[in-house]
Amino acid sequence: MMAAIAAAYQGHEVHVFEKNEKLGKKLYITGKGRCNLTNNSDREIHFQNIIRNPKFLYSAYHCMDAQAVCAMFEAAKTALKTERGNRVFPVSDKSSDIIRALTDLMKEAGVQIHTNTEIQSISVSENKVFLEDNRRRTHEGGKVIVATGGLSYPVTGSTGDGYRFAQKLGHTIEETSPSLVPFHISGELCKKMQGLSLKNVSLKIIDENGKEYYKEQGEMLFTHFGMSGPLVLSASSFISGQLKKHRFWAVIDLKPALTFEELDLRLLRDFEMFSNKNFQNALDRLLPKKMIPVIVGLTGISPFKKVHEITKKERLALVRLLKELKFSIAGLRGYNEAIITKGGVSTKEINPKTMESKLCPNVYFVGEVIDVDALTGGFNLQIAWSTGYLAGSSID
Repeated sequence: MMAAIAAAYQGHEVHVFEKNEKLGKKLYITGKGRCNLTNNSDREIHFQNIIRNPKFLYSAYHCMDAQAVCAMFEAAKTALKTERGNRVFPVSDKSSDIIRALTDLMKEAGVQIHTNTEIQSISVSENKVFLEDNRRRTHEGGKVIVATGGLSYPVTGSTGDGYRFAQKLGHTIEETSPSLVPFHISGELCKKMQGLSLKNVSLKIIDENGKEYYKEQGEMLFTHFGMSGPLVLSASSFISGQLKKHRFWAVIDLKPALTFEELDLRLLRDFEMFSNKNFQNALDRLLPKKMIPVIVGLTGISPFKKVHEITKKERLALVRLLKELKFSIAGLRGYNEAIITKGGVSTKEINPKTMESKLCPNVYFVGEVIDVDALTGGFNLQIAWSTGYLAGSSID
């Protein structure tokens, strides 16, 4: 949609081919239906949050950055607000308002929209591109922009069509995998804490050699299959595609604001207060109720042992457990739950100043179909806006 608007602003006749019955199906579900359309921070922050190939996006961001995106939607009568973490949403909290604004801009610019039209092949010949659709009709044009997304949330139409088109045109597809996705955790511990949300905890991801891949503080959630929530989704970006090579552990520090020694002193005070209670009844001030049976079980201390009978060795082992609660990652959830797809059309084969293919003149690739991805917070949609606008603007 953004690419179409930019191309139409250049004075071109623009046609959008959409396989779904309406535009913006994937946009509709982003940000839990609220549409976190960008992040209201400077470019450096954006590039710090882009995991794959940030330098490739310099020209795209120069063409259309977060502030330009906000200005564009506000000019299209969509009031915006900035929330925690500089996340930008429509004031209405309705993603449909973002889709409406884009659709209005397209119509005003004269873009012709063809819904229920699935493009099945792209071919290029003598400065012409030919698209064949699901009704065996051929559409001829001068340029084509492939903006088909990845493989995430296939119910919205993201079924990897763009990768197929790119491969047939001779492009390399960097290995794809689900990203910004929950963890499968081995064992039953997470299931016992299902529905429990933790705030202000630290999550660290390490491999079998103790190498650290990710460490951040924030929120997470236990589910029937493992873990989810902002920390976990972000962490998945750093290990997606590597689970065949390494074994990974998620290590949670339940009290990151306290050092080991400070937490031990805190525990000592609680133990003094509850000295005549059973161990299982002495942790209410320290842990959420749902977590207590799990922690007690992991310590190996009898839940009925009186607090004053707990040894120093047992107490220190409990402190260590609270600072390093370790879970074995069995795998990641699939594309049905992945916010984005990692991998895609190799950036080495795309001109970063125009988004045009270096192998196939007149063919452009934008958004998630390219091998670029970012963390949560509006950064991935900004990649879509920036690359889309640059490609449309570059068509002469």
